[in-house]
Amino acid sequence: MYYLGCPMWANSRWRGNLFLKDSQPATFLSQYGRFFNAVEGNTTFYADPSPEMITRWHEQTCEQFRFNFKVPKSISHQLSPTEELTSWLDLVRPLSKKIGFIHLQLPATYGPEQLPRLSSLLEQIRSEHACALEVRHPAFFDKAQHQQALHQLLRATQTERLCLDSRALFSVTADTPALMDAQQKKPRLPVHALAITNQPVFRFIGLDDLAANRPFYQPWLLKMQLWCAQGLTPYAFFHTPDNTLAPLLARQFAADFAEMTGESHPVLAPWPESPVDSVKPQLTLF
Repeated sequence: MYYLGCPMWANSRWRGNLFLKDSQPATFLSQYGRFFNAVEGNTTFYADPSPEMITRWHEQTCEQFRFNFKVPKSISHQLSPTEELTSWLDLVRPLSKKIGFIHLQLPATYGPEQLPRLSSLLEQIRSEHACALEVRHPAFFDKAQHQQALHQLLRATQTERLCLDSRALFSVTADTPALMDAQQKKPRLPVHALAITNQPVFRFIGLDDLAANRPFYQPWLLKMQLWCAQGLTPYAFFHTPDNTLAPLLARQFAADFAEMTGESHPVLAPWPESPVDSVKPQLTLF
């Protein structure tokens, strides 16, 4: 089994494809959850949801759905006291049974010298939830002292190291506003595909040319196959420059994975306004 999702569930540009053409925003989450069993909770990075919103999210999703909320920027980027993290964990607690993991994304300025403080944050999150850490400081990719120290901390706290793969995004020259914006905002870092816990996680930042992404995510198909064979439960999230085509990219990946392994996914069921055969495996390209 694996979890598959997009950066968000509410995108009006998915009407007429993943969503019915006349869909109202209040129905986006329930429609998204018919096909995807996970979502990145990027909304919590920028603002706290109200308790009423938490209740609605719970009511609109099935028991198997997994939210993967991102720790607020005010905590992860501003080095706020752990009391703020305590309050935030209290806020999302009603959704505990539907939280796959808590996503702690650190800025590029958060380096090795701050690992001692990171330990307390991870332990606090891990007391209630699984956690996946995303680092962006170059030192944590040195395959030497600093990376080893990070991995030692992650193993000690049973925290996953989330991998962000932006190779496809930076494989072309930006020639559209969306692509230029994405290349300016997304990091360009080495790819470290590993599993520290039983829930490995990767985020794939792709192109709007869906077929052009295949050579870049081919290694992830093989890695996912290995992880599933080992009894692990991987999480895979797919982005495109402005995320209009993110659901289609995720669906294409799932189709290729099903062709390789025989393991299907709900995302491959017919979408409300998308042809059944709109995504076809093309593993013969490799």
